[in-house]
Amino acid sequence: MINNRKLLIYGANGYTGQLICEEAARKGLHPILAGRKAESIAPLAGKYGWPYRIFALDDTWLIAENLKDIEVVLHAAGPFRFTAQTMLEACLQTGTHYLDITGEMEVFALAAGLHQKALEKNIMLMPGTGFDVVPTDCMALTLKEKMPDATHLELAFVTLGGQISHGTAMSMSEKLGEGGAARINGKIKREPIGRHFKKLSIDSKEFFAMSIPWGDVFTAFYTTGIGNIRTYTGSKPSVFNLLKLQWLFNPVIRTQWFKKWLQTKINAKPAGPSPQKRAKAKSYIWGEVTNAAGACENAWFACPEGYTLTAQTSVDIAEKVLAGNWKSGYQTPAGCYGSGLIDGFKRKN
Repeated sequence: MINNRKLLIYGANGYTGQLICEEAARKGLHPILAGRKAESIAPLAGKYGWPYRIFALDDTWLIAENLKDIEVVLHAAGPFRFTAQTMLEACLQTGTHYLDITGEMEVFALAAGLHQKALEKNIMLMPGTGFDVVPTDCMALTLKEKMPDATHLELAFVTLGGQISHGTAMSMSEKLGEGGAARINGKIKREPIGRHFKKLSIDSKEFFAMSIPWGDVFTAFYTTGIGNIRTYTGSKPSVFNLLKLQWLFNPVIRTQWFKKWLQTKINAKPAGPSPQKRAKAKSYIWGEVTNAAGACENAWFACPEGYTLTAQTSVDIAEKVLAGNWKSGYQTPAGCYGSGLIDGFKRKN
């Protein structure tokens, strides 16, 4: 029997953290909840009858003290560019497996840079156990398996009826003005967001998509070895056209004043999509590979919207690790568990 009290969910009080708790309870798990503030963590723990711990992420020693008896951390408190490093360092000290739900490339790079230390500690570091980047990582590997000599990979997601949470919006606001990225000949290169666009045919529907710096620009290279990767999201053509003028307003939106103003606006809105909206929404995942001869393979599938899927896949991966199904070092979801990791979560309609 899995001792699932060895699982700690940090940031459990956030919008996505609460969805992860709901999924953990549905699957009969009994994790330890954790966060910075007792006034938000204690009631949540009381709701499920689970234990909890209160600690911040600015002191690696204190984090390690709270992880001494923990086998797996599922970290759900972003922006992860500010919160991941100390948690990762503490996990390396205590020999605790690290999972998180980030989509931030710098966090993937940070974890990959700790690969050797994780091997020495015999633990797994797997950022990106949610919508960022499980479904797209599985699509990337599926296409690589269809075309082993692929040299170029394009990935896209289109969400219908969705809405972003406070946490996602805050993470996005911190990156305003930084531009986009693609992987070219094995190296990550900066380029403007929306520099490229595609028209996609998915499920007898037509979608417009523009290029963005999705996490797969980093992770899919580790999963597939393909050296040229670009990622897209569904968008309105009007937004794509507006972004052609981004060079004019980037200096303003990079300022702390603008980011604080925007974050105030974010906090005034609902924490995230309602259960009803999430149930009706869905996402399409699309991908295409080409080889040096110009041959191509493409595919698509449907899955739940991002927050629902993040809760489902994160808990599923945590269960796998608790059961002893993991690989040491830095790992990507499909790289560790195969392209079929997403299969149980796909939608048929």
